[in-house]
This record gives sequence, structure tokens and C-alpha cells, in this order.
Amino acid sequence: MNSLSKVLFVLMVASLVADSLCAQNSETSAGPAHRWAQWRGPVGTGEAAANADPPTRWSESENIKWKTPVSGLGHSTPVVWDDHIFLTSALPVGEKFEPIADGRPGSHDNLKVSQRHRYLVTAVDRESGKVLWEKAVNENVPHEGGHDSSSLAAASLVTDGAHVYAYFGSHGLFCLDFEGNVVWDRKFEPMHSKHGHGEGSSPALANGLIAINRDQEAQSYLLVLDAKTGEEKWRSDRAEVTSWSSPAFIKQDGTTQLVVAGTNRVRGYDPQSGEVIWECGGLSNNVVATPLYADGMLYCASSYEIRSLLAIKLDGAKGDITGSENVVWQTAERTPYVPSPLLYQGNLFFLRHYQGILSVLDAKTGEETAGPFRMQGFNEIYASPMAAANRVYIVCRSGATLVIDSTALPKVLGMNLLDDSFSASPIAVGNQLLLRGEKFLYCIE
Repeated sequence: MNSLSKVLFVLMVASLVADSLCAQNSETSAGPAHRWAQWRGPVGTGEAAANADPPTRWSESENIKWKTPVSGLGHSTPVVWDDHIFLTSALPVGEKFEPIADGRPGSHDNLKVSQRHRYLVTAVDRESGKVLWEKAVNENVPHEGGHDSSSLAAASLVTDGAHVYAYFGSHGLFCLDFEGNVVWDRKFEPMHSKHGHGEGSSPALANGLIAINRDQEAQSYLLVLDAKTGEEKWRSDRAEVTSWSSPAFIKQDGTTQLVVAGTNRVRGYDPQSGEVIWECGGLSNNVVATPLYADGMLYCASSYEIRSLLAIKLDGAKGDITGSENVVWQTAERTPYVPSPLLYQGNLFFLRHYQGILSVLDAKTGEETAGPFRMQGFNEIYASPMAAANRVYIVCRSGATLVIDSTALPKVLGMNLLDDSFSASPIAVGNQLLLRGEKFLYCIE
């Protein structure tokens, strides 16, 4: 992007106004400000810890504390535990060979495999940006190259402060300590993703259990392992096709449930036994967004072939609750596809499909009090929005980040460009913003 294009781009985005297409956690229970231990943050909603306060303005020459080159390619969102940042990537290695097509039904826009790949877990010091260690946990010839916009390291990590868990889908789940030693690993049979587009569901961790979603075109199942040993606790076959949605542990009325969204049903499982507690239909094919939960309400969304966003009350949810009073509200307007929604200060913030149209709804009622809002120039957004300090951060694959206030009628606070492409979601720890690009990991302060 040349200088003139950047100026025009900034001017277009700064003119964020209501388009003519037509305020849950006011007090957060988020953990320490210097931790972002799982996909979607301390409370699983995209909200940073209560005292996180990242910058609103930056560029390649302003407010960059450090930028560190990253090996290979990864779209996984990093996790942070105090002074450690962890990320994953997949690195092509060895001699190139004749490209191998995946041969999946309906395959299109896919990368053909022409090299072996090495799967890396990297630890970075949060203060200096120095790479503390980089561990190759597996190396093979991938059975699928994935969509040409994807990565073989798309699943985000999770950590409990003693170990970090890195999931590469068909290429394995690995438990490492903070010194980079592999404590245990699990290998899996190759998944058959829809159209050969690849894998990307992130693991979830709670109460000594780690859960992974293995929805695919072959037999789908939910797998729960002992986080300490990697031993299988249970698996539950799922009558589902491919999804990329991540499981989520939630606490409802003092009892933990494991929630997984899918095309046929959103389901709540007993995490100890694998028994389905409740289920609800209403989503579409190709479910990607991760469910969000707060104050007894679960929010699930999809946007492929049909659009659907469900607000489900879990109090008393038993059996099949499709169409029941437990579904408090539902909308088919501008629902998200790749980016998960953000739940912040009683509002749901979400993007139409993966495009630059922002909707803001009251989480309790589903009422849209203003908007929608068109973000000119934001046309391809894979990262999920993040909130901190009464602000919302939206990152585009072009290298731009829009910062707006978190009111129902947002105002632009900053529009920032970096020389990288961002598919991983932004995270905030303390007064730092961490952005994982395809070339660099940035610490903005």
C-alpha cells in the first residue's frame, strides 16, 4: 500500500458512519491483567482483563515496543502468561516435490502440498520480544494444504500457567512445559475437512480437562483428555459435518458445561461423562464462530448459506430446546462467519460474514439501537474483535486496526496501519497490545 493509498484509507475509515443498510459484563470477573490464557480471552468473550489499557494509536514508527520475526506461517492467536507469550506456526522444510492436490469433493481455492512441514511452538519474552525457545513438535507431509487464505497452524493455544497446549489438528496435540519440553503428545487420524479447506478449531481447558472438536466430513466427535497425562477421558460421536467452531467450558448455576456449536445442533455436554444435557438447532453449515456465554445466556452464530444468531437462556435447559422459550431471541441480520462475536458491557459486537459491516446489539434483547456501521476499506476480516478499556479493536488482513469506543453509537478513536497481514485476533495484556502477523509478532505500548 503506497503513501497516498494509506492516506485515503485512513480518511475513509475515519468517516465511519451509520450505513443505509436498513450495552452482560459491566463488571467483569476477568483474571490478572498480564494473562490471556485462552482463545477469546480471560472470560471467553473477547474482553481483556478489567485493568488492561492498550494504546489507541500506533504505526511502524510510533508506539512499537518491539517487533519479532516469526518462523513459518500461523494464524493462531497467541496466549500470554505473565512474561511468556506462546504462539504456533507451520514451516515448509526440505526439497519441493510435485504438488499434491487434496482430492476432496468440492475442493477449490486450496493450496497444494509441495513440501514437508514442521510444526513449531514458540515462546517469546513479553518484555524484550526475545525468542526464548522454539520447539519443533512434529514434521510430516500434510494430507491437506487447506484454503489459500488459511494456515496449518490455525488453532490457538491454551495454558494453565504450568503447561501450554498446542493443537495442530490432524498433526497432533502437544503439552509442553514453559521451558519447551514436550510432556506428552497425542497423534490423530487425518481429518477430512469440507472442500479440503483445513482445520482451525482451538482447544478448551478447564478443571484438568482439555477438549477438542473433531467435526469433519468423516465421523465427527468431541474428545476430552486428561490435561495432566493426555489420557482419553471420553469421546462422543457427533452427527455433524465439518465445523471450525471451538468448544467452550462455561459455568451455569455453579455447574460446568462443555458447549460446542455445530450445523445440526448446539450442544451442552457434561464434561465428566460426555452426556448431552441439552441441544438446540438453528445454525447453518460451516459453523466457525465460537459460542459466548455470560449471565446465564449463550450466544451462537453462523453465516453460510443461511444467517443465524441465537441467544439461548440456559436456566432449565434440558433435552431438545429448539424453538422453545429458552431461545430468547434470534436474528438473521448480518451475522458473523469467520470472526467470533464480542460480548462487552451488555452489547454484542459482530461483523457481517467477514466483511467490514459492524452491528451492535443489546445482548439481553437483541435490539439494535443504532447502525449498522460500514467500515470503508475493511473488506476481509478474519480476526475476532477484542475489547479493553471501553474500546473495541478490529483488525483487518490488510494490516489496519480500527479502534472505536464501546458505546452503541461508536466513535473512531484510532486508525492504525502496519506493514503486515493479520488473521490472528488482537489481545491486550496490561498496557500492551499484541498483534500476531504473518511476518512479525508486534508488541504495541
